[in-house]
Amino acid sequence: MSFSLCYCQKGDVFKPTFQASEQTTHNIRKGQEYTFGYLEVKENRNNPTSGMIKIPVYIFKSRNPNPKPDPIIYTVGGPGSSTMPSAQYMNYYKYLDDRDFILVEQRGNYYAKPHLDCPEWSKAVYQSNLPDFDSTKSDRLFEQAAIACRDRLSAKGIDLNGYNTNEIAADIHDLVEVLGIEKYNLLTISYSTKIAQVLLRDFPDGIRSVVMDSPLPLEVSYDEESVGNLMAAVDKLLSDCENQEKCNEAYPDLKKRFHNFLIKVTGTPLEIEIKNPINGNLEVFNLKGEDIITVFTAASTGNISEVPFEINKLLNGDLSSVDENLTDLFDKPSGGTGIGMRLSVWCSEEFPFNDEEIINTETYKYPEVSGLSPAVFDSEICKIWGVKPASPLENQAVLSDIPVLLISGEYDNETPPKWAINMRKNLKNSHHLIFKGWKHTPTTNWGNQCAMQAANDFFNNPGVKPHPDCFKKIGRPEFKTE
Repeated sequence: MSFSLCYCQKGDVFKPTFQASEQTTHNIRKGQEYTFGYLEVKENRNNPTSGMIKIPVYIFKSRNPNPKPDPIIYTVGGPGSSTMPSAQYMNYYKYLDDRDFILVEQRGNYYAKPHLDCPEWSKAVYQSNLPDFDSTKSDRLFEQAAIACRDRLSAKGIDLNGYNTNEIAADIHDLVEVLGIEKYNLLTISYSTKIAQVLLRDFPDGIRSVVMDSPLPLEVSYDEESVGNLMAAVDKLLSDCENQEKCNEAYPDLKKRFHNFLIKVTGTPLEIEIKNPINGNLEVFNLKGEDIITVFTAASTGNISEVPFEINKLLNGDLSSVDENLTDLFDKPSGGTGIGMRLSVWCSEEFPFNDEEIINTETYKYPEVSGLSPAVFDSEICKIWGVKPASPLENQAVLSDIPVLLISGEYDNETPPKWAINMRKNLKNSHHLIFKGWKHTPTTNWGNQCAMQAANDFFNNPGVKPHPDCFKKIGRPEFKTE
């Protein structure tokens, strides 16, 4: 694979380049052939005077001595999550059995240059979770954090308007051209499925097939639905427990009892004393339904079968699991990795299309978690961040006949299967697999690589819906009862 190793400038036109580098972001397993380097592109393609930024890229060579000519380009979700840590685990990725696999960091994320970190925001999250925090000061705390982070990044010369899905899609398109790739496949998860949709719309040439794991449609207003989707997923899991004889016998009326419990603690918060691991003092937390519901949201596909067991413990007064989670809140705050990038994306592409009346209604619609806002960021935060709103086009469904495989987890409350079902109306050559009993991003379920196998089968034959034997064997979880 050939590519330019120079930085080129002609007049006011900047040409993207790829520069190989021996200094990598992570240690790569011995025996794995790869090239690491940086894609250099404009920070803001809409600004003629914009500077350049660097985006790290790994190009992993296939294990097959005669690989297929169309590589897979992979970038993860968030927005704000880093793709680069995946580089350490290429021996587990089935895709390399057939073709090259390219990891692309999204601009603004941890290993990109620059990185839009917001330690101020992370510190605010930490402070707001402490037991003695005055919740009436929460809005001001986060507003001050947003102001501080915005001002610090801007003082470094960072253009916050340059960090959005359109620019990331253009980065991938530039990478494909610089590397001389004629045909390629896309593997995207969660937020990055929006990047795939923009590529299908704006740069369809060269795209052979696309896998969207846990898709987030452009046309969906995430902030208007997130609480409703959470309650629907919890209801689905507890209904499945009721329909499973052993689970229903162990936890009769679990769904009703849990919902009543959530309503009760939302009205009269549950008081819990926790020993502060830093100073040894006893600290008092007051938990509402929105706090207790994390018994579901914190669960992964690997331990989803334990959720009814954990709920039953709560209802019987056993708060040991809650105690463990609360103790973790005393850990020092992280560096706010990728938060600035997340703010730029969300405040540009989601906030402008939100119906504030719907969001306010949803906040108090469900008595079990009354007061839990469905919005990722408060409207005032986005006003402070100050990025330009995206074009209405970025809130419209994408039409395409390029082969697409949509993958969903049945219990996924973040990107529910209903969204993927609706996307098929506009993705004319698409297929959809729903993994029973699984949660978010099935292709990253290392305990069962069936979704990864399905994705790889699709890349090998995009004209056919994949039916790996492992998929037929997946049923709803056998819920833990003792």
